[in-house]
Order: sequence, then structure tokens, then C-alpha cells
Amino acid sequence: MLRHVVRLVALIALVALPLPLAAQLEVSGRGATLRVGGRLHSQYSVSSIDAATNDFFFRRARVIVDLTVNDFLTGRVQPDFAGGGAALQDAYVGLNFSPAFEVSIGQFKRAFDLFELSSSTDLSLIERDGRVEGYGACSGVGSVCSYSRLTEALDYAGRDLGLRVEGASGSVSYGFSLTNGTGLNASDENSRKSASGRLSFDLGDDVVVSGQVALHDYVDPGADDANAVAFGGDVQFGTWRDGLLVQGSVVTGDNWELDPVTEGPPNFLTFQGVASYFYPVDSERVEGIEPLARISWADPDLDTDDDNGLLITPGFMVYIMGRSKIGANFDIYAPAVGDKEFSFKVQSFLYF
Repeated sequence: MLRHVVRLVALIALVALPLPLAAQLEVSGRGATLRVGGRLHSQYSVSSIDAATNDFFFRRARVIVDLTVNDFLTGRVQPDFAGGGAALQDAYVGLNFSPAFEVSIGQFKRAFDLFELSSSTDLSLIERDGRVEGYGACSGVGSVCSYSRLTEALDYAGRDLGLRVEGASGSVSYGFSLTNGTGLNASDENSRKSASGRLSFDLGDDVVVSGQVALHDYVDPGADDANAVAFGGDVQFGTWRDGLLVQGSVVTGDNWELDPVTEGPPNFLTFQGVASYFYPVDSERVEGIEPLARISWADPDLDTDDDNGLLITPGFMVYIMGRSKIGANFDIYAPAVGDKEFSFKVQSFLYF
């Protein structure tokens, strides 16, 4: 374990040296204005599971190009080069009829989950699902039984190809998406579509409450095409990088990955709460320090005993400038049956 601590200290010293880029590049030409930026997230992770490999790797290496033709027509292209390849993340055209009615066509995040819709450049968490490398025992979805693992692996949250409508008026905002249901850069596997919707209310004093529902279509070997439903609610108190921020959410629905041929999918239930506090620092090199804590519980099958799990994550972030920061998370996973496992992660976030 000592050698892992030495590596951690070396990594923090390495990523703390460069200063972040403070501005994005803007270029005009061929009838559009292009604003170019990106993010580079470098991670080191070590697990308590002996078979897992502790590793340095690029978690995200993305170039973001926002295009503006005029006030009505916009777009975004966001490829990711992490992992030695290239894969599109966001890629869509936007039609901005009004602040209350905006349409996007392409690939984007589904209108469902608070933690998925929160950008990785804002989140204090290093990994949304709190994964423990080498652990894969959660029924139907593998990995650990956590909130984001269920919503992502069951395709209720995350990116997909399709149509999105969103907007805001006064204290009310909404989002609706109609997509293939097959996830990132994937063609549809049947003639049906998946739908999700989200409605939010700003109660003032930085308090926002929301409700969401999703209808996911999938191929059932026993019934050709089937639909799974999930719904939930969440609350956010506070804003990013400004004192106390609390996010909490609960979601339940069909775990269609466990769908028996005759009985239909069992129900899952999960909740998660994350709290952080941003302390500003009067320094030329550091803008703030942010301790954080997460608690996430998930049961992938309410009809089966002792298959749930509890994830606890203490951690911290050190903000260099804006969204450029360095952080560490200690993800501790306690299954209902079996030994506790953990993963320690440190990551640098360069935002430009």
C-alpha cells in the first residue's frame, strides 16, 4: 500500500504544476462562429481486489466545438479520445425557437437523471457509479450496486441518439427526449423508441426539486419487444463552487436486464445523496478547497433478499482555477453479503 501512496504524491505533484487555460478559442468562418474548448481528465486508481490492476489512464480527453450560425441555429460536436480511440459524445444540431422551446437533434444526454445531467466538470465525484475495479457482483448490471450504476447500465440515463425538447419559463423548466434506446453511437435494434421526461421547479434560495420518468424499449427473447419503466425525484440545494451544495435523488423501476421470459422484470430501488462545501482560498495558485461525501444504496431486485449494496465516498477537491482542479475519492462498497471492498482514485481535471 505504501507504494500506492508514493505514486499518489507523485501524481499530485505532476498535475499541480501547469496552470489551466483561462479562455476558449473562438473562430469565425463559413457562415458560423466556432468556440473551441475541451477537458482532459487524468486518473490513477487502485482497488482492494488483488486481481484488479492499479492504473494511470486518461479518463476523458475531449475537444468541444460549439457552433453558432445565428440565434436560431446552433450545434455541438464533442469527440472523446480517451482509451486510444475516438468516440462521439455530444453531437447535435439545436433549433432555438425561444427560451421555453428549444429542440436538439442528434446525440445528447437523456432527460432523466440529476447526477448524469450534472457535468463531469462540475461534479465533485470522480466516478458517478463509484466503481471498484475488479468487482462485478451486482445482479443484472455488474460492478457495484450503486445509484448511477443502475440508471446508466439500464439505459434510463446517459447519452443516446434522437430528439430532445427542453426549455424554461419563470421558475419551471422541463426536458423531454425521444431516442433509440441503445446508447452511445449505436443504431436502434427494433422499430420502437425510448422516451424520458423531466420537470423541475425552482423554489428560490437555490433550491430546485424535480421529477422524472423514463420508458425504455428493449428486445425480450420471449416477447420480441418490451418496455421497462423507471421514475423518481430529486432535490438540489446550493450551486457549484459556492459554499454548501447538496444533491439527493431516489429512483425505482424495472430492472429489465433480469427480465424472466414469463414473469417480467423485477423492480429495483436506489437512492443517493452527495454533499460538498466549497471553501474559497486567497492564493495565487488555489481558488478553493472542497470536502465532499456521498452515500449511495441500491437494490437491483426487490424480490430477492440480500442482494443490495451500500457505497460510501469521502473525498476532496482542490480548485486551481474555475473548473480546473485536482481531487481524490475513497469509494468504500459494502454488499449485503460478502466482504467490503474499496477503490482509491485521484484525478486531475483540466478545463479549457
